Amino acid sequence: MFLAVLALAAVAYAQEQRPIAILRQAHPDIHPEGHYSHSFETENGIYQQEQGSASVRGETGNVVASQGSYQYTAPDGQVIQVQYTADQNGFQAQGDHLPKAHPIPEAIARALEYIRTHPQPVEEQRRF
Repeated sequence: MFLAVLALAAVAYAQEQRPIAILRQAHPDIHPEGHYSHSFETENGIYQQEQGSASVRGETGNVVASQGSYQYTAPDGQVIQVQYTADQNGFQAQGDHLPKAHPIPEAIARALEYIRTHPQPVEEQRRF
């Protein structure tokens, strides 16, 4: 009996799920020169767009440099928006929901500057 109720609950849950409609979509536009762009938006508020190119030279050859943004609604209802770049320096994202670095306290900044300008002398190691 328990399994029958569990099976009915699973079927009811599966029937409630419906595909999310795509409201707008720009299919990937890829050019022979190496640049591209694409985007889409769904009815539940998900949005993504990106453009990039393979023209940036890195240490190991061509690097795809891209920039774009995406957004979605978090389970708590907050709209999450992210702008990003990705290139030879890695993936760098910005968004109001992301943690921000705290400013370095003045005393620590002075100590770091002192250390930088007064390196310890390197002593020659003696061998016995």
